Amino acid sequence: MTPTYYAPHGGHPGQDQLLTDRAIFTESYAVIPKGTMRDIVTSFLPFWDGTRLWVLSRPLSGFAETFSQYIMEVQPGGGSDRPETDAQAEAVLFVVEGSASLTVGGKTHELTPGGYAYLPPACGWTLRNTGDQTLRFHWIRKAYEPVEGLDTPDVLILNEQDITPTPMPGTDGKWATTRFVDPADLRHDMHVTIVTFEPGGVIPFLETHVMEHGLYVLEGKAVYRLNNDWVEVEAGDYMWLRAFCPQACYAGGPGKFRYLLYKDVNRHMPLRPPAGR
Repeated sequence: MTPTYYAPHGGHPGQDQLLTDRAIFTESYAVIPKGTMRDIVTSFLPFWDGTRLWVLSRPLSGFAETFSQYIMEVQPGGGSDRPETDAQAEAVLFVVEGSASLTVGGKTHELTPGGYAYLPPACGWTLRNTGDQTLRFHWIRKAYEPVEGLDTPDVLILNEQDITPTPMPGTDGKWATTRFVDPADLRHDMHVTIVTFEPGGVIPFLETHVMEHGLYVLEGKAVYRLNNDWVEVEAGDYMWLRAFCPQACYAGGPGKFRYLLYKDVNRHMPLRPPAGR
């Protein structure tokens, strides 16, 4: 079965609607439900034309400090010839609607839904929507942490639909991860994967670990345990977790529960504050 990918379309609720929603921000996690992604909360970026975006997360001192995540919305003909203004920033792009014409290293690639691109720092990429439909994609940014003796990672252009998910041991395939990067490749300091649960699948313990997370629900619904709370989430919702926030989940069905997951990996813990702080 071909995967589905939820994407926001903006707009505003009518004046007759209740204010009640599921948005919450705590000291250890945030839930940004799909109903909050309206026209009034969009942003714009320098050197991007025909484009707006929803900022889902950004580095915050004392919370999640390693990454930012956007949902980009690019109209036909729009895009950027100077998309990234930070030479130290690496990126992952993941397309959920429409198609993107991505040029990097002198080669142009067409990314369709499920399309993934890893872009190392200072690789000089550009992106345009050359199609006739609105393009929507996730853009995850992180300041790359170089390590002496390790090369910078290569550009990767892939599609989820060409990758076989890796089942978690002992789960009979009810919990699986689609990996775009070899976990043994220590050049990478972040992983962006897709996690899939079959109906009734669970994370059967409270994961508590150093990695920060961004989790965007692509499909389905579940009950997610975040710190002390059970929170209902569905396609289009975003969960933002600081390091060591306990987490677990139960996929309620009737279909698959799938999310796009960010985490920081493969580096020593910094023992001193950054210079200038």
